Amino acid sequence: MKLAHLLAACVAAFSLAHAAHAQDKTTIKLGISGGVMEEVVQAVQKAAAREGLKVQPVVFSGHINANGPLNDGDIDANAFQHQPYLNGQIKAFGYKLVPVGKTLSAPLGIYSTRYKSLAALPDKAVIGIPGDDTNRNRALLILQHYGVIKLRPTLDVSKGENATLLDVVENPKKVQIKEIDSLILARSLADVDAGAVITAQASQAGLLVARDAIAAEPPGGPYANVIAVQEKNRDQPWVPKLVRAFQSDEVRQLLETRFKGTLLPAF
Repeated sequence: MKLAHLLAACVAAFSLAHAAHAQDKTTIKLGISGGVMEEVVQAVQKAAAREGLKVQPVVFSGHINANGPLNDGDIDANAFQHQPYLNGQIKAFGYKLVPVGKTLSAPLGIYSTRYKSLAALPDKAVIGIPGDDTNRNRALLILQHYGVIKLRPTLDVSKGENATLLDVVENPKKVQIKEIDSLILARSLADVDAGAVITAQASQAGLLVARDAIAAEPPGGPYANVIAVQEKNRDQPWVPKLVRAFQSDEVRQLLETRFKGTLLPAF
């Protein structure tokens, strides 16, 4: 009986120690995309240090994103995606992930090596756009905003409906819209008349939306980037510390001075 009590006490002590260790977590592995986000995280690290939190960036590039590793517990949080993309990933893969705070907005831009504006595009111009649901939708909305095309009036983006090429009901210049992988498109703008490239891939190709884009998303909208964590960790003490670090004066100042119009505070 005494042995049983001793074993129970050991198990309880181990459990308490494990729980305390989880709550006392001081180093966070943060999944991010390469490029400008690496610079942003440097400012995050400075702000987090004031809270006794060390942020260790883990850079993901190419087609590998940071949701699978986060869901598997290989990293503690990620900050590379907007809410609609996260929603799509959760729906597609059943990830147990939740957003815990907004970080920045990265307006999608349309770039061209041949023309200075969308209005200058000739008839039957070739426009490359991303092939994934969310960013295809964003690109088509930009083209509609600038009058290149018109989408069906019953399309309700506010309810999560994404536009596709089948939703184009007016195309006065008969532009040819082609879905192209963003990784290829960012490096191959010379092969199209214009291309819509997401910020992460554009920055890796040396492009900045405020400097190089011929058109971009108007301010606002649902595409602010978020910090995501596992559902089970949403109430951990380190989570609000990480959010505050992202929403700090250091990050705001960096975005407003270093990335004018390219990255915008979403907090």
